[in-house]
Amino acid sequence: MDSSLTITGVQGRKVTVPTGLFIHNEFVPSVTGQTLAVENPSTGEQLGTISAAGLEDINKAVKSAKAGFEAWKAVSGAARARVLLKLADLVERDAQDLASLEAVDSGTLFTDSMGLNIPQAVGCLRYYAGWADKIDGKTLELDGGFAYTHREPLGVCGAIVPWNAPLMITIWKLAPALVTGNALIIKTSENSPLYGLRLAELVKEAGVPAGLVNIVAGDGANAGQSLSEHMEVRKIAFTGSAFAGRKILQASSRTNLKKVSLELGGKGPSIVFDDCDFENALLWTRIGITANNGQICAAGSRIYVQESIYDRFIEAYKKAAADAPTVAGDPLDSATTKGPIVSSAQHKKVLDYIRQGKECGARLLFGGEQIGEKGYFVQNTAFADVADDATIMREEIFGPVASIAKFSSEAEVISKANDSAHGLSAAIFTNDVNRAHRVTKALESGQVTVNAWAMLSPNVPFGGVKESGYGRDMGEDALEGWTQVKAVKFHILPARL
Repeated sequence: MDSSLTITGVQGRKVTVPTGLFIHNEFVPSVTGQTLAVENPSTGEQLGTISAAGLEDINKAVKSAKAGFEAWKAVSGAARARVLLKLADLVERDAQDLASLEAVDSGTLFTDSMGLNIPQAVGCLRYYAGWADKIDGKTLELDGGFAYTHREPLGVCGAIVPWNAPLMITIWKLAPALVTGNALIIKTSENSPLYGLRLAELVKEAGVPAGLVNIVAGDGANAGQSLSEHMEVRKIAFTGSAFAGRKILQASSRTNLKKVSLELGGKGPSIVFDDCDFENALLWTRIGITANNGQICAAGSRIYVQESIYDRFIEAYKKAAADAPTVAGDPLDSATTKGPIVSSAQHKKVLDYIRQGKECGARLLFGGEQIGEKGYFVQNTAFADVADDATIMREEIFGPVASIAKFSSEAEVISKANDSAHGLSAAIFTNDVNRAHRVTKALESGQVTVNAWAMLSPNVPFGGVKESGYGRDMGEDALEGWTQVKAVKFHILPARL
């Protein structure tokens, strides 16, 4: 296996990354020689081969992280902030390289990475740098004395990150983990590992102490399971499927009861009331299911429209899709508006859900087919008149497939929206502030947006309820998940005369 891999990025720029595992600030091959083939989903062709971690490699990474943690504990908050700010500057400097790697590796549009994913990552690093000297405890009164609390790091932690928006979601975990004093082992997805190799180079350049951040590629059954079961790892932060999340929880229960935070799947409702700004609702309900090909856990895949405007909305939704035809192709090309689904397996899964939609009696508005024979492309697809019990209405598809249904009353749509195992993200569209307050409070969801979709910001927590998981990324709330509280109690002796 070559020690480096070169891909052709935007405007023909050559981006070269090491192919080893990043352990103790060095790139090394897997102890067992395991490798991972990296594929371009736009073409289905292999980009190259990189090292893949197994149990022995995870053991090495944990040993390294323990040393890094001991060194980092002595670093002041101000010094930690400087490291995070330096890393933010480097990510910003190499934005085009990182966006090129995401495009070629995961199929994310280069313009999307440059416009959203990378600015969010940079903003998250800078936001948490501001917290470095502000992680405080409390002073509490006791009978006969007083107590105080302070927050301590957990120690060696692991982050298992997904293939969609991989850099951004990695930084959601890396920034709060480091600012609170932890060491972090990052396992990148087998479907999009290349960004992690460039990020590792930037981690070293930023002056992060050796061992504090280790980045390894590998599949879930080997690297992911080894990290989840390791007795010296104190936390796993995971973003991905509910199936994998359950396995991580099981691993925690079988081993050392490590802390676990889970951001899992979603089946987000977008609720369109008849008093909404119609064009605004039309815009955001389309974006909510087509952004990144619907490969977003917060995708607005269930669209509920009030019956008085239902027919008008359906016709406008069809017309908007027809008037803005998608341009499927190379994600590096600025003219491309639709990249590929990430892998052959995911491509087949999406197409199978579309088949089930066609067979369940729902009305196909548009789309419903794969695009071309090369790469993993699927048309934007929408079904109307979808029954509550239809598979496409109940299960997460993770593709550009919208399910639309009508409702009559506020109470009815709240019931429909909450009739789901998921509870990650929801959106409502109304110009009635009273209704907005009532409905946002009633929805069982970790976040609700009003008159828009997503609205990510580093200072606002993101995470789910029910089977969408627990724990939060971003915001002050995320700090709690990376720390443990110690209480110190003082008994005040009476004065002796």
